[in-house]
Amino acid sequence: MTTKLTTVRSGALTTVQDSGRPGHAHLGVPRSGALDAPAMRLANRLLGNAPDAAVLETTLTGCALRPDQDVTAVVGGAPCPVTVDGRPAAWGAPVRVPAGSVLDVGAATAGVRSYVAVAGGIAAEPVLGSRSTDLLSGLGPEPLRDGEVVAVGAPAEPVPPPVAAPWPGPPAELVLPVRPGPRADWFTAAALRTFTSATYRASPHSNRIGLRTEGPPLERASAGELPSEGMVLGAVQVPPDGRPVLFLHDHPTTGGYPVVAVVPEPALAAAAQAGAGTPVRFTLA
Repeated sequence: MTTKLTTVRSGALTTVQDSGRPGHAHLGVPRSGALDAPAMRLANRLLGNAPDAAVLETTLTGCALRPDQDVTAVVGGAPCPVTVDGRPAAWGAPVRVPAGSVLDVGAATAGVRSYVAVAGGIAAEPVLGSRSTDLLSGLGPEPLRDGEVVAVGAPAEPVPPPVAAPWPGPPAELVLPVRPGPRADWFTAAALRTFTSATYRASPHSNRIGLRTEGPPLERASAGELPSEGMVLGAVQVPPDGRPVLFLHDHPTTGGYPVVAVVPEPALAAAAQAGAGTPVRFTLA
């Protein structure tokens, strides 16, 4: 009998995510997947799931779920209060949730995105090999709504005994290594110095598509326009207002604004947890 989770509270934005669907950019489909992939993998490992088993990614305000059968879950990523039927439960470690009880994942006390993994993984229907919600293209499951029911897969093996897990804390300052982008020559020398020396701040208008920044604008050396060209995960694009935008997992696969730099993928997990106002610095790798 398939275990089901009823969404009691969907929160600001809760989506199904796994390791994403790479390899489809030529079809206009971005990578998608968990923005904080290490947090997803660690939560799954604590439950004995495959590292890329689908999880729920919450945004700022968490969510609440009611299983119809006993389940074991791990809440990780951004630190937050966790309760089961109003009683405090562990964050970052396996928690037993009896059938009919409510697992409440509270608002993040730091960072942005928490991850709810369940033994057996979230059993949404795969699209192009992934269960991930893609907010840009609309592929995958819709973001959770109150009252929605999601299925849970059968655990592959018993949940391992609890262990101490090294959960990294959200960044107090986001320092992003960059490599020069294909259109760095579209900016003045002064702009390039500003880009790698100024302190920006994460904008509240950031989302899964991109981390927007607030700070000194970058002056162009060329006033022309680019035809649309391919965009990669981690590209730092500069729109007309001159403020850099770091492309995250739901980014468009093409764009016409110049890319001043590219952030290597391993550094992007920290960007997933940079809340509004977090200082952001770009440094040459």
